[in-house]
Amino acid sequence: MKKFMLLFIGQEYDQLGLSPEQMQARMGKWFAWSNKMKEAGITAQGDALEPAIRRISGADRTVTDIAAAEVKELVGGYYIVTAKDFDHASEIAQDYPDYDLGGTVEIREIMVFDQ
Repeated sequence: MKKFMLLFIGQEYDQLGLSPEQMQARMGKWFAWSNKMKEAGITAQGDALEPAIRRISGADRTVTDIAAAEVKELVGGYYIVTAKDFDHASEIAQDYPDYDLGGTVEIREIMVFDQ
């Protein structure tokens, strides 16, 4: 089995104008999906990410702070899952709760280095 990172890309819920009730219902979908993966033994770890972004770039290490409102799409969180291959990881991603809000799942295989 291999490890894959599922990156969740989309807008913040408050930017989409969701009511507190809609946000609560949405979180219920996230918890259900997370529990389903835990019960299947395929989730290694995962977390939601705060919307504030700090980028450090270039040889001179330029620091730029970016607010979530300034970006069209934001990486809002991730899961690391165990799967046979990309197809299996794609099957796992089918239950991502935010597709209906225009969200995207980017799947990346985690490299393993032999030492």
